[in-house]
Amino acid sequence: MKLTKLKAGLLTVALLVISYAIWAKQNQPSPAATAKGTVNGANITIEYSSPGVKGRKIWGELVPYDSVWRAGANKATTFTTDKKITVEGKSLDAGSYSIYTIPGAKTWRIIFNSETGQWGTTHDGVTTRVPAKDVLTVTVTPTQSSALEERLKYLVTPKGFELVWENLSVPVAIK
Repeated sequence: MKLTKLKAGLLTVALLVISYAIWAKQNQPSPAATAKGTVNGANITIEYSSPGVKGRKIWGELVPYDSVWRAGANKATTFTTDKKITVEGKSLDAGSYSIYTIPGAKTWRIIFNSETGQWGTTHDGVTTRVPAKDVLTVTVTPTQSSALEERLKYLVTPKGFELVWENLSVPVAIK
């Protein structure tokens, strides 16, 4: 009898732990997300955390202009390609990279950095990017979105990828 009560108690605790883990994952302020697609035969995967607008002004305020940004929340955003590609006319070898950006009012710099897996910022809010590990930087021009996008998202399209959030779309051409 005692063994049955012990098993029932352990099962109850296990179910509570599993339930809490599922609830916590679903209720994160910036949940993990993945964008996948194929561009000219290259399989592209972008893993990121997706913050929400939550009534805030994003560009130029929450994400300042002319400062390095980790291109998402939490861990640095990761970009993976299984084939060598051309990004905005510049060559990028197959592999995994962290994406950082330097948003501007008129143009953005997109930075592919060879270090992956790091947390996106320090406790002081400074990015963890090591500039010596940058392998490619391109400049792109954002456009206004047709509608408010509450959560940051990446899209992989036949033309490349886009970062879309708040009222902005940032397309990056890939061939």
